Amino acid sequence: MTTELAIEARGLTKDYGGGHGLFQLDLAVHEGEIFGYLGPNGAGKSTTIRLLMGLIHATAGTACIFGRDCMRDAVAVKREVGYVPGEAPRFSGMRGSEVVAYVAGMRGGVETARVRELCERFDLDLHRRFREYSHGNKQKLALVLAFMHQPRLIILDEPTSGLDPLNQQTFYALVREATRDGATVFLSSHILSEVEHVCTRVGIIRDGHLVGDRTMDELHELRYHSVEVDFEGPVPVDAVRAAANVRDVAVDGHRLTCTVHGDVAPLLTALQAGHPRNLVSTEPTLEAVFLTYYSGDVRAAETQPV
Repeated sequence: MTTELAIEARGLTKDYGGGHGLFQLDLAVHEGEIFGYLGPNGAGKSTTIRLLMGLIHATAGTACIFGRDCMRDAVAVKREVGYVPGEAPRFSGMRGSEVVAYVAGMRGGVETARVRELCERFDLDLHRRFREYSHGNKQKLALVLAFMHQPRLIILDEPTSGLDPLNQQTFYALVREATRDGATVFLSSHILSEVEHVCTRVGIIRDGHLVGDRTMDELHELRYHSVEVDFEGPVPVDAVRAAANVRDVAVDGHRLTCTVHGDVAPLLTALQAGHPRNLVSTEPTLEAVFLTYYSGDVRAAETQPV
């Protein structure tokens, strides 16, 4: 059984000149997915989201949400979407309750009990004025506005910015609950550990280009191992360097270090040429794996078996 595409982009481009912007984005996010959109600041994440929300015009290509063109049908699209922008709108002297009422009115009404529940979970006081809110409280209000009408699609641009760890956990729980109830989530972040909590698939964007599109399981399979071996006698460095999947071999006295990408069996066979006394293998964080996409070794990362 196939699912409907919640988001579809084909050749989506926004060229600001000088190599800045978004270029030839082809992307499909299926209904019910939690899609993580990863990249450093300035990579093109917010530009993508503004195009999806119909806030800016594309230079070329198309973007659709639930089959509707994001620009031509922008009003209809917004009815289906809960949105947290990268920078919160300024509601000046309005109280939190007034902001909620204003946005709820544009949405045709929202259940009071739902708003109360969200505010209690985030410990957000709606009686205070927006300008009195801390950065974290402004972010909480933005999340309440995005989740309160239980939309089919939730688009989040750096959603945990300013949240303390407890409220981050509340946010992750809300995302899981939303998708359990049938929603789709598109989550932009520059923090890989953030999407590890909830995402089922990840797109990696670099300099305006999508350089990776993988499930979380596939991304985990790109991990490599850093290996350190102590020998009683001579180090069989030639055998190790000739072994498949082994890179970055270095020797210091009777200690050999290297990295292994993929199957470790060839390394273990090579080590038998010497007399290993101790072996330590450590796995890098997923953050380190992510950074390989920005080290100029994109091709090597993409060609690892999945």
